[in-house]
Amino acid sequence: MSALFVLIGISLLVAGSFLAAFIWSVSSGQYDDDYTPSIRMLFDEPKPASSEESKN
Repeated sequence: MSALFVLIGISLLVAGSFLAAFIWSVSSGQYDDDYTPSIRMLFDEPKPASSEESKN
């Protein structure tokens, strides 16, 4: 039974640390720009074909 209490304590500690990390990331602005990554691929310029590929 005491092992159960230890495991519950550890799981609460891990869950609390993940919650703290999430709150820290939100407050530091990690999720402010959620639009640009979805359209970034539209503005990337294609790489020019190398000379070896164009010969084939």
